[in-house]
Amino acid sequence: MHIAVIGGGVAGLVAALECAKVGTRVTVFEASDQLGGAARTVELDGLPVDMGADSLTPALDDRLRDLGLGDALGVPETETRWVAGVPGVDAAPLPDDTVLGIPENMFSDASRRILGTGGAWRAYMDRLRPPLTIGHEQDLAKLVRTRMGQKVLDRLVAPLTAGVFGTTPDRIDVDLAAPGLNAALTRTGSLSGAVAAVRSDESGVRGLVGGMARLVDALAQRLALLEVEVRTQAAVTSIERSGDEWVVSVDAPEATDAATTFDAVIVACDESAARRLLAPVVTDLDAAAQTAAEIETVALVVDAPALDNRPRGAEIVTVPGSHRARSALHLTAKWGWLAHRAGVGRHVIRVSFDATLTAELNDDELIALACDEASTLFGTTVDPGAVRASWRTRLSVTPPRAVRGQVDAAARVRRAVEAVPHLAATGAWLSGSGLAQVAPDAAAAADRLRRSMLF
Repeated sequence: MHIAVIGGGVAGLVAALECAKVGTRVTVFEASDQLGGAARTVELDGLPVDMGADSLTPALDDRLRDLGLGDALGVPETETRWVAGVPGVDAAPLPDDTVLGIPENMFSDASRRILGTGGAWRAYMDRLRPPLTIGHEQDLAKLVRTRMGQKVLDRLVAPLTAGVFGTTPDRIDVDLAAPGLNAALTRTGSLSGAVAAVRSDESGVRGLVGGMARLVDALAQRLALLEVEVRTQAAVTSIERSGDEWVVSVDAPEATDAATTFDAVIVACDESAARRLLAPVVTDLDAAAQTAAEIETVALVVDAPALDNRPRGAEIVTVPGSHRARSALHLTAKWGWLAHRAGVGRHVIRVSFDATLTAELNDDELIALACDEASTLFGTTVDPGAVRASWRTRLSVTPPRAVRGQVDAAARVRRAVEAVPHLAATGAWLSGSGLAQVAPDAAAAADRLRRSMLF
């Protein structure tokens, strides 16, 4: 049995590993010159800098230990988030007693600073509302606006929703984004009471010392031990069913064969490429990807001693429409191992923008914009002349599972794909964004494919 895995991101590597470790012959095709996909780490001024995901959740602990990375896990030095762009406030630390930005205590100093006295009292009205229609609202925006008012929605929930999920609150399904919140709302009679019931003080967030490249490298090394063939710079142009086999056509500079036959195919690339490959062989699957927002992120290694005391925590999210930047991440404040390697006065920051804003900017212009926004958001000067190294990357914002309708849409695609013999698909566009969703989904897709071929 020979399986082709198309895509060398984390989804593709995990799917390949699940197949190979039970003795299946596997070939991985990756269009670019390196593995990892969105989990990319670049070296800037001698420092490893994650350009995509920089943290993990406990859901991946067993897999990381199996890959020998258990000792490489590190916890953040700080997870403090600030919000910028609040009218009349400039920037302020977000309350630490929230779920999805919804506060447990609207009269805490942090909440009142952002909401104002009037906004805090409006949020308190949540506790006085009759418990007649509670516990049934799936639209996050409607739930928060109705229970706690517009200021909680605009100043707390919307910035976090944009930063964490890459979308707006009206698209978020409460039951998926915060499991148990609606049930707790029914039990306690108020939204703030529900937050108190489901909130955990332990985030469980951790990172890999040395960056996410260590995960990609560990997967690649395990595949090499299992004699999996991994071909980079090998763009798959089409897949076609021929009798009981799949013909995979490849455009690669050193390809010995333009087309190769396989017993099965797992498509594990991004949505646009996946739909292009799948549409000709899967009934009723649209070749066009869903319209997705694109963000451009610029990472800077900069001499900025004023950032040594982590003036505004690890991350700043912005009230939508208030700044040119969507968010700014202070990586040397968040990760102690990176700060140690950087040394005193040298810092790594990442600033993210809507890609439409930066599309026409050259590198120098983008660096100047990023420094200007970082100066505003961090409240201290970040001088373009002090930038030692930079990197820019553009990514599509994959809808998370918590977007309303996303789970059902993914299930429809998966059913259509798996109705075709010996074909499977996985990746963030089906599992939802985040490595904690991507890796288990890829493993499950590989397992279902193997079982379908055996029984």
